[in-house]
Amino acid sequence: MLDPISIDMEALNLPSLLPMVLTIVGALAILVIDLVRPNIEKSFYVMISELFILLSLGAIWGYDSDIRGFFDLMLVDGIAKLGQIIILLASALFIPLALTTKRFHEYAYPEFFALFLFMIAGFQFMVTSDNLMLIFVGLETSSLALYTLIAMHNRDKSFEAAIKYFTMGALAAGFYVFGALIFYVLTGSVELSKIEESLIASNFENIEIILLGVTFMLVAFGFKLSMVPFQTWVPDVYEGSSAALAGYMSIVPKIAGFVVAIRMFEFLVHANIEWVQTVLWVVAVLTMTITNIMALVQDGVKRMLAYSSISHAGFAMAAILIGTTQSNSALFLYWILFTFSNLGAFTMLWVSRHKSKEKGARYDHPYTKFSGMVKIMPMNAVIMALFMLSLAGMPPFALFWGKFYLMSSAVNEGFIWLAGFMALNSAISVYYYLKLVVYMFLRDPITNDGTVYMKNSSTALTTIIGFSAIATLFAIFLVSPILEMITKFVTASGY
Repeated sequence: MLDPISIDMEALNLPSLLPMVLTIVGALAILVIDLVRPNIEKSFYVMISELFILLSLGAIWGYDSDIRGFFDLMLVDGIAKLGQIIILLASALFIPLALTTKRFHEYAYPEFFALFLFMIAGFQFMVTSDNLMLIFVGLETSSLALYTLIAMHNRDKSFEAAIKYFTMGALAAGFYVFGALIFYVLTGSVELSKIEESLIASNFENIEIILLGVTFMLVAFGFKLSMVPFQTWVPDVYEGSSAALAGYMSIVPKIAGFVVAIRMFEFLVHANIEWVQTVLWVVAVLTMTITNIMALVQDGVKRMLAYSSISHAGFAMAAILIGTTQSNSALFLYWILFTFSNLGAFTMLWVSRHKSKEKGARYDHPYTKFSGMVKIMPMNAVIMALFMLSLAGMPPFALFWGKFYLMSSAVNEGFIWLAGFMALNSAISVYYYLKLVVYMFLRDPITNDGTVYMKNSSTALTTIIGFSAIATLFAIFLVSPILEMITKFVTASGY
């Protein structure tokens, strides 16, 4: 007779899984409810999604120390908590937009909300593990759900965007698996902490093979984080998505990728492997600079915001290169402030109609569509200008403080040239952000008959935009307590 299987409940540590379990349960609940009671009003599914997102956020606050769980596959440390907070905060801001009176096809389906929660759970698994296989499972879970959400926008551009994103994601997954395989062969483990211990103990023998594995991982993360030269898919994918989903994509997948990149690359940076430091330096600078230059020549506002979001990712990658507690704290501060400004800017694109494109315009949101906006919708013009000034890093608005602390960390560690490139690219970005402000405030409207602007926004849309605007405007009062909390989490994680 076989002995019964015993499970070490202490090693399982179910509370470590609670935030992810809550989002998965929410997704399954939506699917079951739709089977039992089809055709329920979408507002019900919005409330269910929001409820489970907030419950998951509450479960994260319940952690009082770093813990491991699920047989050491889960690692809930400070940066995992910060990553989940940003993921869930951005998700909580995004999902109520489904209540807008601007009716998009995808919001009519309960599957949209279920897939959205499954996607969040995938991102959560990515940031709460240092096991390369579990990270891969989370990466693919979130990616497959996101591909489907893009395609559900149900336009020709949406299908094209989903296929492009799927193709690039599959290629990135292949590079990731090959990189993980190399590290497993070298160290006999897929846990990053044990890989680090093994490589340090061997004094980085077989450095050529190590660098090959690092190269595969850099390419994989280059695709996922849209680093130069792997960023070419981003503008088309954002263009094919709804404006708010494009803004969400510019924030959440990237912060999940950055948390994994911190775990993956920082011990190599601290080991003074010059090749890794040089490649990260070049990638960060090129990503900032090239995409900034490309944003200068865009005719569509959404594509401009797409390229600018890549440039901001280059700033965040610079923090990983610097690799200090100050720079990592600055990265999370930067991305929290970026969340409000960028999601708010993309959401503001909903003030222009999708189905009534300006005659002869190639894109849904050309600059000319915003001409004279201040004369038709003055408050919306002021709010959009606020988001543009923040993204440009103009004081005292939100993102200025993120850039300030990030550049300070670079200077303190002797990365003077890197800080100089950050300052230069911030100056370049002012041109294309202010270009939209000029169109809104100094040009005459192209029409006054309502075919371009949506004058009556829903309560949900107004609330989310207003909340983002307030956070952007009054960030000066929020920066100190947020940075103090972030530094506490990062320090506790040993980063």
